[in-house]
Amino acid sequence: MPLRLLSLLFCLAIFTSCTAQQDKSPQEESSPYAFKTPSPDGTGKYYMGREISYVMGHLAADWLERPEREREENVSQAIENMGIQPDERIADIGAGSGYYTFRMARKAPQGKVFAVDLQPEMLALMQQRIDREDIENVTLIRGTESSPNLDTNSVDLVTMVDVYHELSHPREMMQDIVRALRPGGRFFLLEYRMEDPTVPIKRLHKMSEEQAVREMESVGLKLRENMDNLPWQHCMVFVKE
Repeated sequence: MPLRLLSLLFCLAIFTSCTAQQDKSPQEESSPYAFKTPSPDGTGKYYMGREISYVMGHLAADWLERPEREREENVSQAIENMGIQPDERIADIGAGSGYYTFRMARKAPQGKVFAVDLQPEMLALMQQRIDREDIENVTLIRGTESSPNLDTNSVDLVTMVDVYHELSHPREMMQDIVRALRPGGRFFLLEYRMEDPTVPIKRLHKMSEEQAVREMESVGLKLRENMDNLPWQHCMVFVKE
């Protein structure tokens, strides 16, 4: 084989190999997620070492509104922890049936609560209550798996109650939430305590403070305080760095 032809074939092989690597690597390296065999109640999708759990569907709305929830979780104290001002603009991400939404709305009569949920059935439940009680300071927003669909610099306070561990795209969702927070805004994250084995919740529906801090820091949020006055949950307050 002529030396020149051999050199051309060698260069072609090198070029083809490099091109294939360039086509493949950026997508793999840019994704923050990994996939493994799912565990019970898990999706098999992992983010920063944590398996994402299945989403609680709208058929569980009755559980969200259970009478014993106030006693079990001390919801009144959780809302008091938030220090809501009368004119604040608040986003309740994964609002569900509106258990927190409407309680927060009463604390901000001159403000606004944006109740964000992915499921139209949950939004319909909240709309029924808005119509029935003529509530004027709650606005419903249908979010997506990766965005709450909030405007930039539009809210003072964002809350997420026992929802974050279910997000299928936590990195993208949190990046959009940080973008929506006004300067000085705060993000309240409530999650069942992984560190406490007596909390009667399935493991994948709990989070440790360490894991939460790791994930929030990756999008530019810093833990200001973790209030320890709730029976089952972390009450973590994050602010923009």
